[in-house]
Amino acid sequence: MRSALQKHPFHLVDPSPWPLFASLAALATTLGGVMYMHAYRGGGASLALGATMLLYAMYVWWRDVVREATFQGHHTHAVQRGLKYGMVLFIVSEVMFFAAFFWGFFHSSLAPTIELGAVWPPKGIEALDPWGVPFLNTVLLLSSGAAVTWAHHALLAGEGRQARLALACTVGLALLFTALQGVEYAEAPFTIADSVYGATFYLATGFHGFHVIVGTLFLAVCWLRLVRGHFRPNHHVGFEAAAWYWHFVDVVWLFLFVALYWWGGA
Repeated sequence: MRSALQKHPFHLVDPSPWPLFASLAALATTLGGVMYMHAYRGGGASLALGATMLLYAMYVWWRDVVREATFQGHHTHAVQRGLKYGMVLFIVSEVMFFAAFFWGFFHSSLAPTIELGAVWPPKGIEALDPWGVPFLNTVLLLSSGAAVTWAHHALLAGEGRQARLALACTVGLALLFTALQGVEYAEAPFTIADSVYGATFYLATGFHGFHVIVGTLFLAVCWLRLVRGHFRPNHHVGFEAAAWYWHFVDVVWLFLFVALYWWGGA
């Protein structure tokens, strides 16, 4: 009844329990994590409960958003424009997040202190060969970026089968990237505790790896929605957001490869 009387193109969301539930889940996860790391009794159980609650909140909240967009028609052109602006601002905040890691890396590497041996990489650190697994991962990630662009253009052209195939290729390449990064970590000759080199390397590449996992899940959900026919050539904001996020992940990796692996390990 409200939609019939609505005189504007914006979406006024219905009351939802999920913001409060997600806040409680985040609180339980944080407290559980602190208790677990300080060896308090029940810390592990609290952490597991909070993480489970958080994952459930993510699922049901985004499920409701998909329903509002796909089945209820609430995502008008004005709403889609607002969602796109929000995604752009989120990516800008992520750029600032990674800028802090690069700042820390270059602060230490451009003028190594005497404690590091006045050289970079520091004395005792055996840097990884950039032309091995890191270069292969670069090729895989750039190929996945090309594949997601292929999927986007196929969707715009109304070629659903090509879009699904291209998006499946993107997810497969992303999974292979994550697996190879796991192998790299397992075989690396240094750890996160090995001076500022290990700290900046694992923080930057580790958080990038986390973003790859998030982006892979994002794209996998988009593939499932493609299969179910949720996207149309003129209505696919969720897919566009996933593609933008994935291109951001690609660009960050290029900077990581050049700065940390190639220049930083020379």
